[in-house]
Formats: sequence, C-alpha cells, structure tokens
Amino acid sequence: MVPAANRAATAMRLEESLNRVRRLRGVACGAVAVLLAGMELHCSAQTRTPAVDSRNAPGQASPPAESAEYRQVQQRLAQGWNTWDVHSVITQVLLPEGLAIHAGLKHNTTEGSDAFLQDALIGRLSPGAEQVTPGPHSWDGSYTDLRVTWHGHEWRMQSAHAGSDVVILATPLPGNRDSVLPPTIIFTVDFLWNRSGTTMRRGDFIETQSSAAKIPVFCTCAPAGSQPTPERIDIPLGGPWFSADLTRPVGVSTGKRRTLAEIQTAIDGQRQAYENSIQTTGRNGPIVDAIETTLGWDTIYEPGRERVVSPVSRVWSVEWGGYVIFDWDNFFAATMAGIGDRDLAYANAMETLREETAEGFVPNYARGGDWKSFDRSEPPVGAITVLGLYRKFNDRWFLEDAFEPLLRWNRWWAVHRDIDSFLAWGSDGENQPGNLDDGSRGTRAGAILESGLDNSPMYDTATYDAQKHELEYADVGLMSLYIADCDALAEMAQALGKAEIEKELKDRAVRYRAKLATLWSDQEGIFLNKDLQTGQSSTRLSPTNFYPMLAHAATPEQAHMMIERHLMNPTEFWSQWVIPSIERIDPAFHDQDYWRGRIWGPMNYLIYLGLCNYDEPAVRQEFAQKSYALFLREWSEHRHVHENYNAVTGTGDDVRNSDRFYHWGALLGYIEYLETNRIEK
Repeated sequence: MVPAANRAATAMRLEESLNRVRRLRGVACGAVAVLLAGMELHCSAQTRTPAVDSRNAPGQASPPAESAEYRQVQQRLAQGWNTWDVHSVITQVLLPEGLAIHAGLKHNTTEGSDAFLQDALIGRLSPGAEQVTPGPHSWDGSYTDLRVTWHGHEWRMQSAHAGSDVVILATPLPGNRDSVLPPTIIFTVDFLWNRSGTTMRRGDFIETQSSAAKIPVFCTCAPAGSQPTPERIDIPLGGPWFSADLTRPVGVSTGKRRTLAEIQTAIDGQRQAYENSIQTTGRNGPIVDAIETTLGWDTIYEPGRERVVSPVSRVWSVEWGGYVIFDWDNFFAATMAGIGDRDLAYANAMETLREETAEGFVPNYARGGDWKSFDRSEPPVGAITVLGLYRKFNDRWFLEDAFEPLLRWNRWWAVHRDIDSFLAWGSDGENQPGNLDDGSRGTRAGAILESGLDNSPMYDTATYDAQKHELEYADVGLMSLYIADCDALAEMAQALGKAEIEKELKDRAVRYRAKLATLWSDQEGIFLNKDLQTGQSSTRLSPTNFYPMLAHAATPEQAHMMIERHLMNPTEFWSQWVIPSIERIDPAFHDQDYWRGRIWGPMNYLIYLGLCNYDEPAVRQEFAQKSYALFLREWSEHRHVHENYNAVTGTGDDVRNSDRFYHWGALLGYIEYLETNRIEK
C-alpha cells in the first residue's frame, strides 16, 4: 500500500510533468503538435514502441578519460556538507561518504487529512505543492537559508559549516496553518547512492559509521538533560530519525552535541561571512548574490558518473531521471560560475563536453540513464565559453582538455548542417541508439529543437528535407554563432601551438563569414534568414538577426544601422523591457508563449557580447541596465530567477511555463556585472 502522502506527491509530480510538456526538447510528436502554435509539423503517426529490457541507453561507451587536473577539480568539489541531493533542497549530504540528513514535515490533523512533506524543491507549481523561497546559498554550502510554506505551515531552514561538521536549524514562522495541531519536524539519517555505512539510534543521538569515519548526529528535539522518550511516527522512513513538534526552533548538529545557542552562533557566523563576501563586490552585490545563490541551489552531485554539476533546475532534473544537462544552458552556467567558483565553472563546461555523442556533437540534452538527443545538437556556444574562462584563469590544462571535443563538434556542423555553405538546423533520426520515446527525432520538430528556440515563429514556414535531415532555411543566428565558434577555437589553437588547425578554423570562418554577408539586406538594414527552398528572405525579426555582431561579421556601418533602425526601435525591440524573442510588431509577439515573444537571458547576453565588439557605448550601457532592471524586479520581490519573462509586463509569473529558478535567467544581471567591470580595449 502506497502511503497517502506519497500518492499525493506522485500526483503532484505527474501534474508538473504534464505542465512541463511545454518545454519541447524530446517530447513526443503528438504533444508537440498541440503546443507549437502556428507550426505545421508533419509528424508521422505514433505507434506503440516495443518494450526494452534496460532503462539505460544501449551501446554507450564510457565517458572519455579525465585528465589528472580535471579529476582533481571534481575531487575538490565533491567534498563536505552541502545540498547535494537533487531530490530535496532540505537535505544535507556529506561527500564523499554519502551520509545524509533529511528534513521532512508532517502535517497533523484530528481527522483524515494528514500529510508528509518528504522532499522540497524550488519552483513547484502544482496545487498544494510546497512553496520554497530560496535565501542565500554559498558556493561551498557553508551557509544556506530558505523558507518553506506548505499546508499553511511556514518555517525557515538554515544550515552552516562548523569546521568539518554541519549544523541545521529549523525555525517555525507565523503562518496560517489549516489544522489546530502543530506540525512535526522529522530528521532522518541514512546513506545515499548505495554508499557503505550504518546508522543506529543510540539513546538521544544517532551513530553513523562510514568506511572513513564514525560521525554522531545530535538533535535539540528534547530539552537538555531530559530522558529521551520513544518516538512513534507512522511513516515508513529509511533510517533512524529524530522528531519534535515544530512549535519552537529545533537544531541538528554533527560531530558533537551542541545547544540551540551554539547552533545559532555557528549559523550567524557563516551568514555574516557570506554577507561580507557579497558586500566586497560593491554595486555588483545583488547580481553576485543571485548568481551564487542560484548556482548554489541548482548544483547537485550526480552519482551515476560521480560528478558535481549544475543542471538548469532541480525540478527539471528530477523529471529527467536525476539530471538533465542542456547544451547551451550549462555552458552559460559555466560562464556565470566563473565569477566566484573556478572549479564549478570548469565542471559545468567539461561535463557538457563529456556528453558528446559518437558522431562528434554535443547533444541538445543528456539525461539520466545515458539517454541523449542522439539526433540533434544545440547552439554552438561552447568555444566562446571555454575561451572566456581560459582568458580569466589561464589554466592551460583546461584548454587542452576542452579543445578536442570542441574541435570535433565544430567540424561536425560543417559536415552535417551545411547547405551550399549556408548553415541550417537539423535532426538525424537514424543515429543510434534511437530514443524511442522521442517522437521528434528525425522530424521537422526535432530540427527546430536543435535551435534551442523550441517554438520560435521564425521557423513557422520553414520546410524540412527528410532526406537530408535539415531545415531548408539559412539561419543567421546559427551561422553567426558558428563563426564565433571558429574564431574562438582558432585563438585556442594558436595558444596550444596547433598552427595547421588554427589555419583550418580561420579558413572556415572566412568561408562562412562571406556566405553570411550575402544575407545582408540593404533595404531592411539587417541580416535576414533565407528560405532555401523558395529563395526568399524572411523579414520576421528576432534577436538572432543581431548575432552577426557577435561574429564580427557586420561592418561598423551595418552594426550601427541594425542598432538604430531595429534594436532601438520601440515598435520592434526597444521598450522598458528588452529584448523580446520576436519583434513587437510580429503577430506572434502577442502570444507571449515561450519563444513567441518572451524575453530570454541568453538572447540578451549574446546581443550584449555583440555590442561589445562595436563602438556603441551608450547603447551597450543602456541595454545592460535595462536587462538588469528586468532581472532585479522579481529577484528583489520574490527571489525568482525566471527561465523567461513577459516582454510587456516584465514579470515571469504570468505563465506556468517559466521555471522560477532556472539559472540562465541570471544572465540578465550578469550583463550588468560585465558592463560594470568592463575594461576598454
């Protein structure tokens, strides 16, 4: 018999999964057809797929060997107490032992509506789900702070390092609970991920023994000096536990017995240390806090490959089998982590590259069970990410580790996505192993998903060539990003002394830059996408039409014209909130549905990088300030870091398909961080 609380949690997660179908990566074609408004998908009929005898992708080779330097990066990251468990932000785990202290809350009533909150995640939207307001989370987990609301109960969870120990404090807050009975806080102690160890309740403490050490765990559940009374809670828990009515603060500590006052002192000390570190960044404080906090809560330990990584959000990762690494999403996470945690920056870049497929491309997604988008990639931003980190930290080993997979990926685009020297998105559905649950592979929908702009109106009329597996559509954005990729790799090749490869990359950049130049329209004053079947240019404009500035492919005169006629034009892109994913006069703008009109951090970031290549300081500064203002609005009010934002109202909470804690939303603030710290060339 499944406990009622677990059934309720399962139902909530199921509803979340259904709601999340709006994110079209890897969704069955029938569902995509419903969601892609205005798009003709030409999906084949779905048939029942045969059952297989393993949950893991077949025929997958082991990931490439790690360098000694990168193995040390992962070893340094995977140490100590932190919120490593993807399933709950209120669980503390000690690495490498895997010892876990889970916090849960039991809702008590005098009749039939008890419930148990075993896991808590940031951003759940299902009716009745817990609402988590994330407070600070330091890079190393030395201080964490959040608030939870559930069933009318409100409480604060804080943790702090005390040397090699951890202390945890649960504090009830004024709420509007829907029962007369107080809730019960329950701390369960066990070992995760099949790690060896034992846990045993011994009187008023829990004794744990791992292969490395014996660690006692204590609780202030009962007054000091009182005799422990037997605790009986009718919940199937996975290890010994402490419990107490949450009517007053309750603390847990490891290593030695601590009073509430001692626990509070340890927490206050680490909180002050965190606040001091933020204050040292001056006017950048709010965005530094936001990036450190967001990546802190989103960073997990992934036991399948024994690695630390920062997937987009825990809600996404839980639904994708324990983790999901999206290509450009995680490269951007690496870039942002570079402001405060070099090891985490390297980990996010390298783990994304280490998911490269046998064909030589970084997949659109990689998820639990070694399943990936074996048919399609995503925008090539890896080389500019790696080069940026190398320029910042100057670690040659990192450049050496990243160069070969980046080079294979760069060559792959030219072989598999080239149509007469134009680049187009595609989906190679015959690649093996085939992800049989992914109805978009080898289809027009799959090709559009490769763009990362899942339902962009740019592709509403684009035709898919089923024989060549490509959209017959010359894409300004893809070509620009690819040229920037060639340029960055060429600089890396030069640094590594690879002269022949440097020449190869420079020659490739020249060829595609010349082809991109043919997409310039004097009449429109901007680079235009081109339908390669009809030969007609598309006048539907999105931020990707400005990406030639990122690739140094626009002349100064062309860049100025694009900025003046289009970027700064309030009827197209400029307004209080910038920059919409389709121009404001486009009929699809009014949809405000995902990539149909909403504002996205990665688009603003890539445009900002392009503006940095031209002498347009006033525009660049105002663009950065507007981006930051959009970000700060919901960060300051709700501690939300949205996946996307409404381009009319500037909110992210107007729809259910904008994750509230999706780390690339912080790129909107990171732009201002770059501008504030900009060193003129």
